[in-house]
Amino acid sequence: MSESLDSPTVPAIPEATDRDLFITRAVDAPREVVWRFFTEARLLAGWFGPAGIHADPASAVVELRPGGRWDLDMIDPANDRRFPVRGRLTAVQPPEYLEAVIAGKADGPGPRNDLIMRLWLHDHGSRTRLTLHQGPFAQEFRELSARGWAGSLKKLDRILDHIAPESEGPAG
Repeated sequence: MSESLDSPTVPAIPEATDRDLFITRAVDAPREVVWRFFTEARLLAGWFGPAGIHADPASAVVELRPGGRWDLDMIDPANDRRFPVRGRLTAVQPPEYLEAVIAGKADGPGPRNDLIMRLWLHDHGSRTRLTLHQGPFAQEFRELSARGWAGSLKKLDRILDHIAPESEGPAG
């Protein structure tokens, strides 16, 4: 798949390999609203993390510019264990495209290598097609990340279901 978006400067969606995570799905909210949930720290912390895990709102930082931070800590409430996510934004093209390098882990669970996360938001009026490409992963971490994103995106769907379609989104 090599598809471009509205802007000629937004990169095409690359071919996915067996070391990549590739998710595409429809979201029942306008693109500008979905963009805010990925780029405003308070909103990101409200849904990010797999089922049973939550993000610490105090840890969430989004500096929406190339070179800026995209950070938060996920917390397992069963044992208060923290799982830091530390990203550096490499491309920001509102409200279509976001790219970050997510730092690998020196110890603990998760990939040892840095990952590239790419997010495309396709405008479909009152709906958005979200495309996420992340990798490269070792196979066991690819499956773990796929489950994590699935749980996170279900949380996002539940939040967006409560936003009136005619609204501009959550109060900022």
